Amino acid sequence: MAHSQHLLKIPTQGKSFHNITRQVQSVVADSGMTMGLCTLFLRHTSASLVIQENADPDVLRDLETFLERIVPEGPHYRHSTEGPDDMPAHIRTALTHTSEHIPISQGRLATGIWQGIYVWEHRQRGSNREVMVHLSGA
Repeated sequence: MAHSQHLLKIPTQGKSFHNITRQVQSVVADSGMTMGLCTLFLRHTSASLVIQENADPDVLRDLETFLERIVPEGPHYRHSTEGPDDMPAHIRTALTHTSEHIPISQGRLATGIWQGIYVWEHRQRGSNREVMVHLSGA
């Protein structure tokens, strides 16, 4: 079984979803693996990694609206060193994911037709996020 790793650097522009599906698929294609597993790990605690609807942008907007309702920003958190949006961003990350596992089949990610891979930025300001892509397979 072969292994490879690649670090994706994703610049974000504040609260939003950043589709990284093509970048991850490119790493898989360049690896030459035809069957295996792609593990993604986001190296941050105030953003998430999610697999979600890639056709209707209202799905992503509704997800953001929902999390804003259940985890509002404001002065009611102890941790506020990095601003009023930091602790809510940590809570949102704890409720979602920082890693995903996707099978590789016939040299491609085996995602569904309507699935995209997103870095979900939870902070108001943009940041440079890193996603470690680890491939295992043949």
